[in-house]
Amino acid sequence: MATTTPGASTGSPRKRSLLELLTDVPVLVRELVVGEIELLKQEMIRKLKALGIGAGLLLGAIIFVGAMFGVLLTAAILALSLIMPGWLAALLVAAVLLIIAVILGLIGYRVLKKGIPPLPTETISGLKKDLNVIRGVGKRE
Repeated sequence: MATTTPGASTGSPRKRSLLELLTDVPVLVRELVVGEIELLKQEMIRKLKALGIGAGLLLGAIIFVGAMFGVLLTAAILALSLIMPGWLAALLVAAVLLIIAVILGLIGYRVLKKGIPPLPTETISGLKKDLNVIRGVGKRE
C-alpha cells in the first residue's frame, strides 16, 4: 500500500495545445447552456412558489375582509332604515357600492394594461453576460 506525502509535488500541470483547448469549447458551451437552463428552472420555481403562497394568503385576507364588509353593509342599511324605509336604504347602499365597483374596475383595467409580464430577469442578465464573455466583450463575474 503506497502512500503519498501531503506536501509532495505530483508535477506541474501539463500545458494544453490550442487544438485541445478548441475541442473543449463545445463541451464548455454545452455545460454553460445546461447550467443556465438549470438556473432558469430554479429561479422560476422559486418565484412561482412565492407567488402561490402570497396569492393564497391574500385570498384568505380577502375572504375575511369580505365577511367584515358584509357586516358593515348590514349595519349601514339598518342605520339608514331609521330615517327612511328599509327597502330604500338597501337600494341606496347598493347604488353606492355599484359606483365604487365601477371606479375600481376601471382603475384595475388600466393597471392591468400596463402590467409587466413575469420574466426571469436574473437568468436573462446571466445569459447576456455569458454571451458577452463568449464574444470577448466583457468579463464573467
